[in-house]
Amino acid sequence: MAEPVASPLPTKRPFESSPFAIAQGKQGKPWVLPPSGLAVFYGRPETPRLFHYFLPRLLAEGKQVLCLDGANRFDPLLIARLARRRGREVAEFNRRIRVARAFTCFQLTELLVRVPRLLEQFAADALVVTALPDLYFDEDVRERDAGVSFRHALDALQALRPLPLGVAVFSDATSFETPRRAMFGQLAAQATELWRFALDGEGGKLRLIGEEGGNRLQATGGR
Repeated sequence: MAEPVASPLPTKRPFESSPFAIAQGKQGKPWVLPPSGLAVFYGRPETPRLFHYFLPRLLAEGKQVLCLDGANRFDPLLIARLARRRGREVAEFNRRIRVARAFTCFQLTELLVRVPRLLEQFAADALVVTALPDLYFDEDVRERDAGVSFRHALDALQALRPLPLGVAVFSDATSFETPRRAMFGQLAAQATELWRFALDGEGGKLRLIGEEGGNRLQATGGR
């Protein structure tokens, strides 16, 4: 794939609570990726990197993970530390992860479309996607083109529903000030689980808040 090219991004602003909520699907456990369906995680600028902390449990159980990294946040050194923390060989974890990076929204859409073929080569139990829809906010990409590509991405996610595959999207979209943020609402509307990262006001620890029907379902999980 081509090397990333620096381009202007929309202005970020301090996090504000998203108005979107999911009124369907049973909420899962905190800090655990769903065994099926689509879970969307958001709420903090560091969200695209936080997926790492969901992997050790899966990998230790012998599960395999496919990561489509649009945020370019995959950190093999962090994976190694997490493996050693669980008393596992780093190579054992590495064998169970495959990473494909996308540097443009078009590349991320193409990877999502290709997931069924990728699964034929690597039988993943979970799919992790970062920077969806964040990559589609690139102001160097015309709004119409970004919108068309994003709709194809949503269609690709929808096509994965019949598969025995848990899909988790880690997005920083709500940190951006751009009209294209409406894409996040479209993604959330397709999700079966919606989780927001927030800082605990007292201890400063990250917590997960499950959102369903506009109500907050408290879920613990300090990091």
